[in-house]
Amino acid sequence: MTQRSVPVDAYIIGGGPGGLATAAALKARGLHGVVLERADRIGSSWRGHYDRLHLHTPRELSGLPGLPIPKEMGRWVSRDDVVRYLELYAAHHRLDVRLGTEVSRIDRSPEGDAWTLALADGTTLTAPYAVVATGFNHTPREPAVPGLQDYSGTVVMARDYRNGAAYAGQDVLVVGTGNTGTELAVDLVEHGAARVRLAVRTVPHILRRNTGPYAAQYTGIAVRHLPTSLVDRVAPIVERIQTPDLSAHGLPRPDTGLLTRVERDNAIPVQDVGIIEAIRTGAVEPVAALRELDADAVVLADGTRLHPDVVVLATGYTQGLEPLLGHLGVLDDRGRPCERGGRTPRGAKGLWFTGYTNPISGMLRELSIDARKIALAMALRKRREMKALRAAS
Repeated sequence: MTQRSVPVDAYIIGGGPGGLATAAALKARGLHGVVLERADRIGSSWRGHYDRLHLHTPRELSGLPGLPIPKEMGRWVSRDDVVRYLELYAAHHRLDVRLGTEVSRIDRSPEGDAWTLALADGTTLTAPYAVVATGFNHTPREPAVPGLQDYSGTVVMARDYRNGAAYAGQDVLVVGTGNTGTELAVDLVEHGAARVRLAVRTVPHILRRNTGPYAAQYTGIAVRHLPTSLVDRVAPIVERIQTPDLSAHGLPRPDTGLLTRVERDNAIPVQDVGIIEAIRTGAVEPVAALRELDADAVVLADGTRLHPDVVVLATGYTQGLEPLLGHLGVLDDRGRPCERGGRTPRGAKGLWFTGYTNPISGMLRELSIDARKIALAMALRKRREMKALRAAS
């Protein structure tokens, strides 16, 4: 997959969907982007997810530029098929992907007209442009749970969870009510856990993944650019139509605005792949938020003390960009890029970012849009620079 003799226009950091999509979009505009992936295989983050994971967006809205996802992978594409698709994608576009190449720092070149990448092995690479695409789920968030270090019970991080077979017959508490936490709770039930409880700090918005042939993502696309206050007012009506009232089962209606949570916290609604029925039937029991771990007990916010066999912590991810480029002043106060898509940060021209939001309109769809915007912006920038260089000479 390498083309080392071809001059490099841009180094693209990250061999996941965002990085591959950007490389393909650049190639379509006659630019050579080299993908640098720290793992020994592309799509490494997808390979590490739990077994039952499927895309929550339909196949027809999830393909990357220049190659639709094959129909035989089904409408809701599995984890393993996503990985297979990424491999097919890189091969189809003959992308220049360099595996086992970890970038530890990005800096302006000494001349100020390019970007220099310091690699973990001590070598450096330089190119006129750079794209950062290490991914929204790059670094697992370490849980800030009081008493965790001294807790004598079994704790499993969601990043290490594969399936519920090992927990059959056990009492399990899942902490985290995002898509990962709710899906793991369902998985535990399906694998025969004796009891599954779900610790709820913030009541999630839950929507059906699809209603007949109509996928929820289509609604997300439709409302993406509507006023936040309008979507927040309309969403409860939609939720009442789609989602039964689970208050009697311990999960009240959310009291936060749906789009407000997406924009403020990057918390997209939970896509129902069984959690509604599991709560309604009592297979999954919502309980108060986790307050602390005390020796051999789990203490909830309401003072309840539990003694589960296993605690599963689904505490999410961070982007982990500070060591890479925190010194450049291109990150906001949450550690996320100030710009995305075709826009470059002030003072860092020629440096682009993709994949650092969790959009209601679908991550893969937005990565594809960003890839095309980056390719266009880079092509125009290169044209201007070449024109200026010719004029100067």
